[in-house]
Amino acid sequence: MNIFRSLLGKVWHDPNAAEVVKISEGQLYLVRSGAVRGGRECIYNDAMATIRRVPSMEHTFQLVITRVYEEGDQELLEDEEETDEERVFLVCEELEFRTGQTADQEPTFIWRDLQGDIDELYEFVAAGTNEPTRAFFETCMYRAMYERKYRASADNLADADLQEFIWQAPAAKKSKGKTVRKASRSQSDATPAPAAEELPVATTSASPPASPPKKKLVAKASQPDMPSLATEAAELHLWDGERGVFVKQENVVARVAHNPALGQYDYWLLASTDEGQVLAHRINTDMNQRMSSRVLSLTWNNISDNGVGSSWCLRFDTEEAFTAFQRAFTRALWETLNNISWDKAKIEEQSYVLSSTVEDVEMKDAEDDSDEEDTVAEELDKSEDEEEEEEYPEDDEEAPTMPKGRNKQLTVGYKGDRSYVVRDDKIGVFSHTGQNQVKYFASISNVATPTGKVFSPKHVMLHDQDTKMVLMNPAEPHSLYNLDIERGKVVEEWKVHDDITVDSIAPDNKFAQMTPEQTLVGISHNALFRIDPRVSGTKMVDSQFKQYVSRNKFSSVATTEAGKLAVASEKGDIRLFDAIGKNAKTALPPLGDPILGVDVTADGRWIVATTKTYLLLIDTLIGEGRYTGSLGFDRSFPATAKPIPRRLQLRAEHVAYMDHSVSFTPARFNMGEGKEENAIVTSTGQYVVAWDFAKVKKGQLDKYEIKKYDQHVVQDNFKFGDDKEIIVALQNDVLAINKKNLRRPTRASLAAGRSRSSIVNSPY
Repeated sequence: MNIFRSLLGKVWHDPNAAEVVKISEGQLYLVRSGAVRGGRECIYNDAMATIRRVPSMEHTFQLVITRVYEEGDQELLEDEEETDEERVFLVCEELEFRTGQTADQEPTFIWRDLQGDIDELYEFVAAGTNEPTRAFFETCMYRAMYERKYRASADNLADADLQEFIWQAPAAKKSKGKTVRKASRSQSDATPAPAAEELPVATTSASPPASPPKKKLVAKASQPDMPSLATEAAELHLWDGERGVFVKQENVVARVAHNPALGQYDYWLLASTDEGQVLAHRINTDMNQRMSSRVLSLTWNNISDNGVGSSWCLRFDTEEAFTAFQRAFTRALWETLNNISWDKAKIEEQSYVLSSTVEDVEMKDAEDDSDEEDTVAEELDKSEDEEEEEEYPEDDEEAPTMPKGRNKQLTVGYKGDRSYVVRDDKIGVFSHTGQNQVKYFASISNVATPTGKVFSPKHVMLHDQDTKMVLMNPAEPHSLYNLDIERGKVVEEWKVHDDITVDSIAPDNKFAQMTPEQTLVGISHNALFRIDPRVSGTKMVDSQFKQYVSRNKFSSVATTEAGKLAVASEKGDIRLFDAIGKNAKTALPPLGDPILGVDVTADGRWIVATTKTYLLLIDTLIGEGRYTGSLGFDRSFPATAKPIPRRLQLRAEHVAYMDHSVSFTPARFNMGEGKEENAIVTSTGQYVVAWDFAKVKKGQLDKYEIKKYDQHVVQDNFKFGDDKEIIVALQNDVLAINKKNLRRPTRASLAAGRSRSSIVNSPY
């Protein structure tokens, strides 16, 4: 193998080179050696074999077999709903990779099908490949196995270091592996686990007394009662709200530990010193965790049993320690949310999940303006606002008393400068008077079916140039109701289907509500379909209907200006469709958190999906492969080049100033025909939160602004065609606010008192 040293140096030392080595011609077969099922099935008659790096996972490689099309074949397959274009295998010792020859003396590569039965093998016949190329490919496979096993670089390895990866007799290898796995499992199962409870941790006062530096702890082996996924030395810090800084508490040994006594997927974040355990927090999505590779830290929130919130930080000494802990924490949280083993996830799904924890990475097409220029412009724009207090109109003492009940949802009009707020069986109508003012205009009372049954709409959507409003009645999930806004009453019931429920709806396209378009889009828990109220009988269009066999738990749907569709689910996955009735072009795997709402830019380039504690931002532009430059709505992403999801979330130290844990309402881009999206708005508790989209695309994921109110924010959205004015529905009020009045999150802005920018105590 020494003859390859110089060539290996060129391809192996370049971390930016996705492909390590490639054999351009060959055939892929599935071989079954069992006596009953014996046979050899050709999977790809023309294929190429490639060893690729996984960009977001260090020391991880994939063996990729890609189908090669004859000239003219590709065009014939363009319209197929599903194509089997490549097979991807994680390069690891378990593949039992080996080389061989056919009866015609052609070189072959053979490996196990880890997803198949024990007697199934894949065989790539590299017909026409010369001996040096074959040997070089084999060497690269062994080097990839070495890096995967030892999590270390294979640079400067001697040939002898790779001998352990050369396949030997299968009986000996399988027996050894089976024994090790069984022994490990029995040890874990037999170990009792302590009762899980949060341990009290002494907090630091505003002015902690000086103390001699504590000795640096060395990471210890995991305690036998709670097996560890990771054990690393770290500094433990606690956020001091008075001083506005993280204060160091201890040098600790931090662990991600499994507590089998409370369940198969019950994990805890533990910290201990030589004196004993000092912290134990159950790992769950409410932790609002944030990982920073720049400062090698993990920050999170914790709410104690008595409701007191705190913010914590672990800071690691080395990048290796941080990376190991990051991977273990991500795995534990993923298993907790999905209730399945991490090892059962495909390698590309694992890569997708891990990539979502990478922070501050600049995205494609980000503007080149410097941060300093943005800051100066922002300060000039806000200087006058910050120097003067806002002036608010006086309360209208003659306004009628509000009826019982609270505001539940908001929808902002596309035409006529109107917004509509649902409160029980009433819908309040508000006019936008300009200068960030809203005014109560009228109300629609006693919303009822055509047969007179009063109901409180579960969801509403404007329709047909804002002359109609489509209502969802929770008591009649198979129907929609058409409310004539001018008449102020429901005039029609649209029975969609006898068996399929309507769980959410969306317009035919992003701006359909500004047109006479009559059709709309609906989803059930496992189906996507078009609804046309003009057809006789049930209103579902049979030719535009896609149903899945499994229970996918679809939760939200959004459309682009061209009518492409993004469908999200309670499982956390997102599917992208170019049309209704076909298979999804792209299926993005779940991170595990249920998606509460989804929105998409008019051009389909960006998606924002809302979970309880973070927003997930996804760029649908395909960056590599034969469909480079297309969007995920039109073409499938290569299996090894899924988009990198970005989390938009509140910093743990900011949440510490709030009186509640994070619970976002569905986030929305600003929108308007011919206008570019440049902001994202959402809310949590008493706070309106907005991100500057241009800064987000530069990788500044935590550059948000915020404003507090004295009531719970039910929902907020931008006024149509405006990227500055935000319409906000509080529990008992409706208001408009200019985005410039939001402030950078500080102790003062997060704990500010009542804000009343054009508050309307609506009398409906």
